[in-house]
Amino acid sequence: MPLHSTARTNLVDLVIEQMESLIAEGEWGVGTKIPAEPVLVEQLGVGRNTVREAVRALVHTGMLEPRQGDGTYVRAGSGFGAAVQRRLRRAGDLEAYEVRASLERDAARHAALRRTDEDLAALRGALAERSRAWDSGDVAAFIDADMRFHRAVAAAAHNDVLAELYEHLSDALRATLQSVVSAPVPDSVRNQYASHEAIVDAIEARDADAAERAALAHLTEAMDALRGSGEQPRHEQNPGDGTHA
Repeated sequence: MPLHSTARTNLVDLVIEQMESLIAEGEWGVGTKIPAEPVLVEQLGVGRNTVREAVRALVHTGMLEPRQGDGTYVRAGSGFGAAVQRRLRRAGDLEAYEVRASLERDAARHAALRRTDEDLAALRGALAERSRAWDSGDVAAFIDADMRFHRAVAAAAHNDVLAELYEHLSDALRATLQSVVSAPVPDSVRNQYASHEAIVDAIEARDADAAERAALAHLTEAMDALRGSGEQPRHEQNPGDGTHA
């Protein structure tokens, strides 16, 4: 989607809309650097102040992030996604995981009822990639692969709203996944290959109840690992620490 010159009067709002569209459609992907200010000025056909105001507005929403001496990067795929990330930064790992669990149980159930052969191939491929990343010992690659697997489950549910919610949530949960992988528990709990394979098997069999049970078993295991590492949701913090139960 190329940028084009804007001729209407409310230039800042129109530039913001164009930038939001570029981000939402993946032209400017999350984590990528947007074009420099002179390039935007030239492509949009507006003044520097207009570009600066538009960028400033998107920084304020959390969709863009300026990095001193480097440029401006895409931080979230939408204003909603940015709001989710801001809220999760104030939450404990366990709280965030509990929210993720609610979405993943429904995603697994719907995926079992609606999956296509292409969805199943994507799930098997993601599971294999996850296994290879674990065997390599590359923690960052393993977390990336795990996120791709669960996004594939959400995509197989064929519910655009659910998939978008999960996309925003999973982007903000990378630190939480790191906590689970780093928890002082056996490798079988940190890897959870069997429980992930059970999710795919149930989706392949179109067994919605089994898919939901497998997702719940996987998530319960992960949440137990977080509890065992000392992570607590805010409403369960220990008495006497100045917080309310």
